[in-house]
Amino acid sequence: MAKADPNKAFIESIQKGYPEDGDCLYLGAAMLAGEVLSEAAIQLPLKNFNRHGLIAGATGTGKTKTLQIVAEQLSRLGVPSLVMDIKGDLSGLGAAGTAEDFIVKRHAKLGVKYEPGASPLEFLSLSDEPGARLRATITEFGPILMSRILDLNETQTGVLSVVFKFCDDSGLLLLDLKDLKKAVHFVANEGADDIAAEYGSISKSSASTILRKIVALEQQGAEHFFGEQSYEIDDLLRCDKDGRGIISVVRLTDMQSKPALFSTFMLQLFAEAYERLPEEGDLAKPKLCIFIDEAHLVFKNASRALLEQIEVMVKLIRSKGVGIYFITQNPTDVPGPVLSQLGLKVQHALRAFTAKDRRAIKQTAENFPLSKFYETDRVLTEMGIGEALVTGLGPKGRPTPLAWTYMRAPASRMDVLSETEIQKILKASAILKKYNQVIDRESAYEILTAKIEALESNAGKSTTKKASKKKASGRKEKSTLEKVLDSSAARQVGRTLAREITRGLLGVIGIKRR
Repeated sequence: MAKADPNKAFIESIQKGYPEDGDCLYLGAAMLAGEVLSEAAIQLPLKNFNRHGLIAGATGTGKTKTLQIVAEQLSRLGVPSLVMDIKGDLSGLGAAGTAEDFIVKRHAKLGVKYEPGASPLEFLSLSDEPGARLRATITEFGPILMSRILDLNETQTGVLSVVFKFCDDSGLLLLDLKDLKKAVHFVANEGADDIAAEYGSISKSSASTILRKIVALEQQGAEHFFGEQSYEIDDLLRCDKDGRGIISVVRLTDMQSKPALFSTFMLQLFAEAYERLPEEGDLAKPKLCIFIDEAHLVFKNASRALLEQIEVMVKLIRSKGVGIYFITQNPTDVPGPVLSQLGLKVQHALRAFTAKDRRAIKQTAENFPLSKFYETDRVLTEMGIGEALVTGLGPKGRPTPLAWTYMRAPASRMDVLSETEIQKILKASAILKKYNQVIDRESAYEILTAKIEALESNAGKSTTKKASKKKASGRKEKSTLEKVLDSSAARQVGRTLAREITRGLLGVIGIKRR
């Protein structure tokens, strides 16, 4: 009697859960008992990549390489991506990799030939990093979204709404932060009477609080982000002449210390995509995939209102054909309501150095589907570099079986581009000139500044006019001596002196006073 293959049931479950159904992304092959089973291919249907995802794992376990694997395959299948490059190590997507021995051996285990290849890149920036500058105007945010970013209470949100309404009714453009600051100052001071008559009185203390919070946002470099030329979502949805999706790499190496600015940009990006893109339902392939590296920066120190806004956007934006992927060290960095919306989970190894780490590993294991082939919490600490626990959504939208996956290598370079290579990409950019031109139109700041100066000038003329009228009336100003003699004290002294003199005179002529 032939001995049953112990791997057969496992291979069959993987093949059933990860069938090749239309366009798919190939991640690697499943492992069992430390053996790589090439026939147990881990491939996910392209049409489900608008269902969001998570790539997590300890430092050095392969998260960045997994991001490269997914982004470059999406590009090859005609799906553009927006990638947040916090560490500066994702520019290698723009150059072909090299067939080094360890890569060739890895692919030999997978039974797949290694084929190096580059992806079309576009560099973007929020600050002074080289690339097309991403900006948005204050008006595009609107009062509610701006209130979430500034973490305003209900009263302060009402004041900000009045500021936006006043500027809208008065034809005042709110383009950057200096426009907003000037408008808030004006409605609470010089324009307070007119504002009160039209919109209700404005609390000066609320206006002062709003101004302080705007200044705090400025300290994180937000003045670079607010203004013109506003980025257009269509410029993130482009493909090259060969039909490959362009990967837009946002260079954010200086964002580690600016979580508020990073959160502001991400929230605006979600809001812009949701507002501008039409409802699509389930497409054959997503229109855009957004990869947020170091995702904890989005949620770090974020207010509850801001977190709620992000949660809503993540839930709704799928129907617009947009997929969002968070890359972080620990799944617990992502709030539970957001984590529950992520269809794809690629979990690299975690380290259990402390009791807190062990609790986090147990919690992470509970977020994966149950498996009769693995002890999930144990596997999480045993995986090597370039290995991950994977579960996604199959062709029918059902969760796929949990698979300890031996990951393929990226086709692109697993290193950064040189400055010469970066400059070459920048020179070939189709949007760099469009977004890097300096635009400073007349807006609320200039108009209100001129109005305040006019009010101050008129007030000065009024004071001068009153002084001139007083001078023209012909009344001579009394001298200091006259002012003293006219005083009540001087009059009392005079009466006393007259009385004493009278007494003296009566005594001289012999008349006695009773």
